[in-house]
Amino acid sequence: MIRKCLFPVAGYGTRFLPATKSMPKEMLPIVNKPLVQYGVEESIEAGLKEIALVTGRGKRAIADHFDISFELEKQIAGSSKESYLKSIRKVLDEGTFMMTRQREMKGLGHAILTGECLIGNEAFGVILSDDLCVNCDDDGVMAQMVKLYKQFRCSIVAIQEVPMENIEKYGVIAGDDMGDGLFRVKAMVEKPKPEDAPSNLAVIGRYILTPDIFDILRDTPPGKNGEVQLTDALMTQAQNGCVLAYKFRGRRFDCGSVPGFIEATNYVYENIYVDGEG
Repeated sequence: MIRKCLFPVAGYGTRFLPATKSMPKEMLPIVNKPLVQYGVEESIEAGLKEIALVTGRGKRAIADHFDISFELEKQIAGSSKESYLKSIRKVLDEGTFMMTRQREMKGLGHAILTGECLIGNEAFGVILSDDLCVNCDDDGVMAQMVKLYKQFRCSIVAIQEVPMENIEKYGVIAGDDMGDGLFRVKAMVEKPKPEDAPSNLAVIGRYILTPDIFDILRDTPPGKNGEVQLTDALMTQAQNGCVLAYKFRGRRFDCGSVPGFIEATNYVYENIYVDGEG
C-alpha cells in the first residue's frame, strides 16, 4: 500500500563544517556506512523500495553511492575486500532510486513539496537521515509506522520524549492518548521555547504522509525562520482530519549534531558493526 519513501537530502550540514564543505552530510559514515544508507535500508525493510531523493547542489556523491562503481568492483573482484560491498549491493538489488533537485533551501515543507513530482498521488514515507534509528530486537521505526498506517490510513509522525531544556530543537505535539504509544494530534508547534511547549513529545525524522499534504503545503505560508514548515501543514491536516503521533520502539541518535554523531558511531561499532561486511 505504501511503495515510496522520500529523503530530503539537500541541506548544507553547516554543523559539520569544514567536513561538509565539499562532502554531503548524509555521506558522513557511521563506522563504515554513510548515514543515508542506514535510512534507505530502514525504508526497504519496511517495504518502501522506491527511494525518492530530493537533492541539491554538491550532492552528486549521494547519487553515485546508489549506483554501480565498475572500476572499484573490477579492482576488488574475487578478493576478501569484495565482502565490504555486500550491504550496498543488497540495497541496489532491492531498491529503485529517483531524484530531483531543491534549488533553494526553504525548509522541510518546501523540500517535501519539491518531491511531489517523484511521489504522485499516493501515501509515502519520509526519512530524515540526520536521525539514525536502530532497533536490534524488533521492526525498524518505519516498518512499525507502516503497520499503523495500514490500520488507520492517515498521516503519522514519530515522536519521543525529550528533556525540556532541549525542546527548542524540535517540533512538539500535544494530543489525546490512545494507548500503545499512540496520540491523536491536537496541537503541534515548531521549536517552541520550553515555557511555550505543549508537552515534551518531540517529532523526530520519520513520517508517513497522505498525498493531500502537497496541496496543504502549497497553501502554507512561510513560518518560523521564513521557511515552509511541515509542522504547520501537519497541524492543518490534523484540524481538518486526523494526524497520529507514535512513540516508537527503538533508539534514536541525533546525527545532525557532533555529540549525537559520536554517540551513534560508538553504539553501532559496539552493537551492530560486523568486521568484513559492508
